[in-house]
Amino acid sequence: MKIVRQTIPVSTQNRCEMLDITPAVEKIVRDSTVQDGYVTVYTPHTTAGITINENADPDVVHDILLTLEALVPAHRAGYQHSEGNSDAHVKSSLVGCSERILLEKGRLVLGTWQGIYFCEFDGPRSRKVIVQVLGE
Repeated sequence: MKIVRQTIPVSTQNRCEMLDITPAVEKIVRDSTVQDGYVTVYTPHTTAGITINENADPDVVHDILLTLEALVPAHRAGYQHSEGNSDAHVKSSLVGCSERILLEKGRLVLGTWQGIYFCEFDGPRSRKVIVQVLGE
């Protein structure tokens, strides 16, 4: 069993955005030479997330962010967290901080339209994503 771990630096430009990190994850998988196993993509931030969704039509990202903002508005009466980013913490919990993707023949097992996204909910910031490849 082989384990490879690398970090991807991420710089965000907006308070809320989703960045397609699929090519960076694919490169780490390729360089690992692992053929079969899985990769975990994880972010250690409480106001960010990782998700898998469509990467062909940018309107999907727009619609996801629009819906999250409608569900969890940035300015809501009753928030008590003093930093003013309560919505970002809630959005992070809803989306989650990691995804696990299967590897087959050295490639990510993703659907035709799927991509891996880093989700920023409290930017702009400098962030990191940890990618761990495990397999043979």
